Amino acid sequence: MSDGSNGQSTAGALPQDGAPPDVGIQAIGQYVKDLSFENPGAPLNLTARPQIELGVDLQAKRLDAERFEVELKLRVSAQAENKPVFLLELVYGGLFQVHGNPPEDFLQQVLLIDAPQLLFPFARRIVADAVRDGGMPPLMIEPINFAALYRTKAAEGQIRAGSPTQAV
Repeated sequence: MSDGSNGQSTAGALPQDGAPPDVGIQAIGQYVKDLSFENPGAPLNLTARPQIELGVDLQAKRLDAERFEVELKLRVSAQAENKPVFLLELVYGGLFQVHGNPPEDFLQQVLLIDAPQLLFPFARRIVADAVRDGGMPPLMIEPINFAALYRTKAAEGQIRAGSPTQAV
């Protein structure tokens, strides 16, 4: 996926004929678009480990012929003893340039699999720091399999073929 040197990646999904198009993705920028942390009962004296729920949403939007904005939205809520512990909502955005003029269905996979894969480690760190700064142990979200998430949403019909501008 990532070569680790300059934020470029080659797409990990193959088109139907099995021949990978010559496609590259480059992260031009990344940023926090929205961050909300609610800590309703602080300070807490927890006697049990909180129950954590994680929601993930993706959105890709075409800005021009080669540039796209991808938003990784994370919603993390925690409850303990039937009381809310915290609620964190993060929208982490990335500006990407896609090289190689890929077919639309392949472009969709690049934007909804490869781009969030590049954004995730940074969003994960923001979540961990915000939870820690809220007075709790840092929350390290397990890695997300964006390819499996994409396939599941495609099978459910929540992804329209050939449209890179949508949510997963």
